[in-house]
Amino acid sequence: MMDTIPTEFDVLDERFAAVNGDDRVERLHIGTRWAEGPVYFPAGRFLVWSDIPNDRMLRWDETTGVVGTFRQPAGYSNGNTLDREGRLISCEHGNRRVTRTEHDGSITVIADRWQGRRLNSPNDAVVRSDGSVWFTDPPYGILSDYEGHAAEQEIDGCHVYRADPVTGGVLVVADDFVRPNGLAFSPDESLLYVADTRARHIRVFDVRDDGSLTGGKVFADGSANDNFDGIRLDDTGRVWTAAGKAVLCYDPDGTLIGRLGLPEFTANLVFGGPKRNRMFITASTSLYSLMTSVTGALPVWAAR
Repeated sequence: MMDTIPTEFDVLDERFAAVNGDDRVERLHIGTRWAEGPVYFPAGRFLVWSDIPNDRMLRWDETTGVVGTFRQPAGYSNGNTLDREGRLISCEHGNRRVTRTEHDGSITVIADRWQGRRLNSPNDAVVRSDGSVWFTDPPYGILSDYEGHAAEQEIDGCHVYRADPVTGGVLVVADDFVRPNGLAFSPDESLLYVADTRARHIRVFDVRDDGSLTGGKVFADGSANDNFDGIRLDDTGRVWTAAGKAVLCYDPDGTLIGRLGLPEFTANLVFGGPKRNRMFITASTSLYSLMTSVTGALPVWAAR
């Protein structure tokens, strides 16, 4: 049964004063072990998210409020997103791969190896307008049997990758991360933001036309309590990230301007709903929702 909690918006900078929304946050579902990877399907008006330790994906229907199992087993899936054709892209800890769910329900493997060696445990993914799939690859799914299967790491390091839509080739685009996690493009795809959870910061890269990256400066530094995880942007270029028991909001210049407090440790978020102004947040045992004055950034490829 859905319940609500008071909305706790902390305005840390006057630029956040214009951000508002419902005076209560809805808890749409409770009962996961570690909720992650929310993705909203506009065509069907439903949301899918991962419950990693329980090796399942859940589905919430926006028109009825009904929650059911979308897939189980699910390869200990973590992050999810959509591609240009509305197909589900998933990072599977257990199978150590990135997959695409076709419209008929079949599964296509996008990436599972780099230079012949198995990936660690892909964590989160985003799709660029050229169809390439970018993903992070920390080892969380192979450290124990809790979020995957305990195994040896075959790749020396935890990298950010780009899977080519034409050749299927997998390339390292950034190799100096400790634990790369959430990632997101700016609305015009000129920038790529990547969270490094262990380093407690978010970095930002310039994206070249050929898909290579330059720069990589620290965009946001976290405190001891800010383990940055999932990232999303709104249509003004503000960066929203799950961190501790909150969702933090950063101005494009890197200033922390606002905070949405929650009672559980947050993992990820996504903007959805018919107007992309409903924020869905996965946090520990629950899926939360808040209608806001903010509109999520529309991917470049979706706006064409």
